[in-house]
Amino acid sequence: MKNYRALILLFALVIGATGCNAHGAATTIAGTTGMSSDKPKKTYQDLVVGFAQIGAESEWRTADTLSIKETAGQLGVELEFSDALQKQENQITAIKKFIAEKVDVIGISPVVETGWTDIFQEAKDAGIPIILVDRRADVPDDLYVTYLGSDFLEEGRNSARIMVNLTNGKANIVELVGTIGSAPANDRSAGFREILKGYPGMKIIDSASGDFTQARGKEVMQDFLRKHGNTITAVFAQNDDMALGAIEAIEEYGLKPGLDIKIVSVDAARGAFEAMIAGTLNATVECNPLLGPQFFELALKVANGEAVPKRVTSQEGIFFPENAAEILPTRKY
Repeated sequence: MKNYRALILLFALVIGATGCNAHGAATTIAGTTGMSSDKPKKTYQDLVVGFAQIGAESEWRTADTLSIKETAGQLGVELEFSDALQKQENQITAIKKFIAEKVDVIGISPVVETGWTDIFQEAKDAGIPIILVDRRADVPDDLYVTYLGSDFLEEGRNSARIMVNLTNGKANIVELVGTIGSAPANDRSAGFREILKGYPGMKIIDSASGDFTQARGKEVMQDFLRKHGNTITAVFAQNDDMALGAIEAIEEYGLKPGLDIKIVSVDAARGAFEAMIAGTLNATVECNPLLGPQFFELALKVANGEAVPKRVTSQEGIFFPENAAEILPTRKY
């Protein structure tokens, strides 16, 4: 009987050591040998992504949203999408919802740069990585994994360089600024001014927010014209929608946009190409909204624990009236 019990005990020890105990011993062995500790890698069809969009304030934003949604559908990604209607509090509420739903990754285009630390920390504590898309957030680097988007500073610099050439280095400029406190508004203004420092004949005589919308851009331009009239010789619009609004205001005032007042804008949306063909816009600096493919490629890598760059820049160009008619049919936004 003693020998029989000894054999039973020995058999049990052998079973445990070889990992036949599917729940207990096998996990221990995997943890020590590394043979099966890695989780199976997610595919796009396994991925659940929450995306907190700003809203639909412009043609650019509409194209960005469409790119995110269409790419998710093409890849088979489960997308939880939220439209914040231009309000930060709505984006914060959306992130809380994504955390509660335990999505794999959160994407967000922050409506403004500040005020995100607490909610981003909540996401990090829940083990959910955040990808910033198009706009930055003023938070510690460890609260987000990567930022995908344009170089807004360079967009501002390029706009100023074009304006210098258009006006031979002498102009009275009014500036249509985007949403106050947003990353593109901050950086485009800074980049524009950086270049103008070298040109004393280039003066910004007024600046106000048109909130990236055509209607507000028109209203602000009307105010500029009431205040400054024919002394205005150039407009820097931080997006195409505001430029289109400014064009309407200038025409109603009795001046010729593109001739009497030179106009440079940012985005390179279809409306800008149509304005260049009509001769009312002098140039547009591209800010690419078709970020869906790059975003989901990053999201899948992040969900699988792969390393990604802290900064991913989209490729962009500069467009002028000379080739606008040729390029317009190829534009996707």
